Amino acid sequence: MRINERRSLWRRMRPYFTVFDGPLTLIILALLTVGLVTLYSASIGIPGKVDDQLRNIAMCFFVMWVVANITPQMMMRIAVPAYVLAVALLVAVALFGTVKLGARRWLHIGIDIQPSEFMKIAMPLMLAWFFQQRAGHLTWHSYLIAAVLLAIPVGLIAKQPDLGTALLVIMAGFCVIFLAGLSWKALAALVVLIGASLPVVWTMMHTYQRERVMTLIDPSTDPLGKGFHIIQSTIAVGSGGITGKGWTHGTQAHLEFIPERTTDFIFAVFSEEFGLAGNLVLMLLYLLLIGRGLMIAAGAPNFFTRLLAGAVTMIYFTYAFVNMGMVSGIVPVVGVPLPFMSYGGTALLTLGLGGGILMSIQRHRKLVQT
Repeated sequence: MRINERRSLWRRMRPYFTVFDGPLTLIILALLTVGLVTLYSASIGIPGKVDDQLRNIAMCFFVMWVVANITPQMMMRIAVPAYVLAVALLVAVALFGTVKLGARRWLHIGIDIQPSEFMKIAMPLMLAWFFQQRAGHLTWHSYLIAAVLLAIPVGLIAKQPDLGTALLVIMAGFCVIFLAGLSWKALAALVVLIGASLPVVWTMMHTYQRERVMTLIDPSTDPLGKGFHIIQSTIAVGSGGITGKGWTHGTQAHLEFIPERTTDFIFAVFSEEFGLAGNLVLMLLYLLLIGRGLMIAAGAPNFFTRLLAGAVTMIYFTYAFVNMGMVSGIVPVVGVPLPFMSYGGTALLTLGLGGGILMSIQRHRKLVQT
């Protein structure tokens, strides 16, 4: 009788433990493994990093499992409350936030949290819900309202200031707006408007943000100051050659020339030790991750899930592109981690949350009413 009861309990509980999408899980595991191997080398002389990251990974998979068990219908119901809560937390940061390194980005509620990280998911959730409500009768007013919904949190995040997170939120939100049917004419007009507004934006930027842009153009103007990050990271990337210097044998990292080598600049450590061959493998993994996300978006059963899956996939792409471009000296240094590789808890939880959303959409695609 007990055996039958156990079998019956397992049959009832089994669906909750088989929610992970096979291809997506394997890709994420591969990236996490590469990240741990690189972090071990990058953190030599910095005790505790690998152990902390293992705990972060365990929490990431727990969050991924929880979210994968949530139905897309439930996500639609929590979209508006999640957005409102995230905006309220951003306002609280502006009023009562903790200042670290000259930026007011954290809110202390027993522990320090960074609410802007959660907006990366709350924003596409909100916009996907908004466009789902207006599916079939979208007008230019709809896109204008969506732009306002996007501008509110972006303005609050930029004020902290946190240019990197603001960029990621903009990309996540814009992806939803574009996939919702924004015309190419409107997109061209938007590009012209952005170009025309650049002089105004330049005057509104903080001094250090202007310096980052100027340093990107010519890092040698301040080689021991603002240009140090870019110069040292590009040296590390180039010195790896074709096959790299070998694991734990990178000189730029171990002689402490690479700043933030366990977080934002971990790609420089990887490039130096594994070279061009390793970079090609890493980029292949990211292409597979993005491709799997696009496949899930293409097979999503309704407007809401298609927009949401597309936005999450765009978040992964933006993370990877901006970080690699930043380390290679192609884009300004904006503090964006390399997905599933950089050390850190909050960003990894956000990425796990996105993975859980993709798995939920894939798992429940036959249950969602079109």
